[in-house]
Amino acid sequence: MTVRTRFAPSPTGFLHIGGARTALFSWLYARKHGGSFVLRIEDTDLERSTKESVNAILEGMTWLGLEYDEGPFYQTERFDRYKVIVDQLIESGHAYKCYCSKERLEQLREDQMARKEKPRYDGHCRDLSSPPSPDAPYVIRFRNPQEGQVVVDDLIRGRVVFNNSELDDLIIARTDGSPTYNLTVVVDDSDMDITHVVRGDDHLNNTPRQINILRALGVEPPVYAHVPMILGHDGKRLSKRHGAVSVMQYREEGYLPEALINYLVRLGWSHGDQEIFSVEEMIELFDIPDINKAASSFNPEKLLWLNQHYIKSSDPQHVARHLSYHFSKLDVDPAPAPELSQVVVAQQERARTLVEMAQNSVFFYRDIEGYDEKAAKKNLKAEAREPLAKLRERLGALEPWEQEAIHRTVSEVGEALDLKLGKVAQPLRVAVSGGPVSPPIDVTLYLLGRERTLARIDQALEYIDRQSG
Repeated sequence: MTVRTRFAPSPTGFLHIGGARTALFSWLYARKHGGSFVLRIEDTDLERSTKESVNAILEGMTWLGLEYDEGPFYQTERFDRYKVIVDQLIESGHAYKCYCSKERLEQLREDQMARKEKPRYDGHCRDLSSPPSPDAPYVIRFRNPQEGQVVVDDLIRGRVVFNNSELDDLIIARTDGSPTYNLTVVVDDSDMDITHVVRGDDHLNNTPRQINILRALGVEPPVYAHVPMILGHDGKRLSKRHGAVSVMQYREEGYLPEALINYLVRLGWSHGDQEIFSVEEMIELFDIPDINKAASSFNPEKLLWLNQHYIKSSDPQHVARHLSYHFSKLDVDPAPAPELSQVVVAQQERARTLVEMAQNSVFFYRDIEGYDEKAAKKNLKAEAREPLAKLRERLGALEPWEQEAIHRTVSEVGEALDLKLGKVAQPLRVAVSGGPVSPPIDVTLYLLGRERTLARIDQALEYIDRQSG
């Protein structure tokens, strides 16, 4: 058997964290078994589905690196197929027309709840011999078996048993003929030869209904795995109040996709005490039955720690590709010198996010228009003029322009003026970066280059003279 999994989001919003984790688990299982991963867009909710949401889902999966082998398939392009199946179910006696009015169904629900019964359709039209009138509107309901059980051997939850007597006759086609979720999912999973369905456990109650429809069509059901939900730090279902829940929001906040993927795979799955996993390790080690049955809690600090790890340990060229996006958000063009990967090497030990790295590196590419007020007050004062002027002179004549030579020059100026290194290096740092923090001063000057370094020292000297005048 060739393993075939699918991810089937509804395009009514962004790709959220829960959906991304489900997609990841499905993708990993398919990759582990040399199978196929199918992307299906369940866009039958015409009022809420949008092209923007479709694009956001596709963008999110591309950013995460979850490439799909087939698709995307759109349910709105398969309505003719669903109609064929609905007609087939009617002809075989597994579905029927229901003429019950909205008012009758609402009254039925109220009466059942008043009797503390589970609200469900009572089968009023199940054995109706003729319509109440020739043009009476109707929906199509599936004729669910009234006896026996549906057993779901869930890969995560184990054996789950549902009594058919607890399941009512669900609607599979609306009055306008449009199919409902439980029908489209069944038809698509069957037509696409899906062998394993990995989805959130909020779908568990749909599973026995879908299995009964599949059996009515003479189709063997896939294997199901229902993944527990993700909770916030307060134990409540993850939502916007816990921070970003959209995958692309994490990109905006400066996370690397590898960090988010690594974090998501550990939400409910583990391999000993290992925390860091390459994609290759995930594929090798991951298995659905190892997913925890209990809900997982989202920990933003853990994700931030992972992101910092990946910023530090990843190939600088790779980090630079993602960092360039954040420079564009700051309206900074990082194409001129220095090379962006060199800036990454200089900054990767001190940045937790790419947003932080970009903001701290703008001075490499943009002229200084003003100094950090506190840093300038402390470092660009009258007594800093002499060491800066001396540095200007020595650095102007320095050959070659290399880190070691720059470091030696800064140290020698301090020794010549009988000043501690900080009294020389810190005013220089503020002069060339505009603020109190930068990579080591020799690295900073080397990346800036001689011309810009000297121009910024001149600018700082003018600033000191104006302040002293």
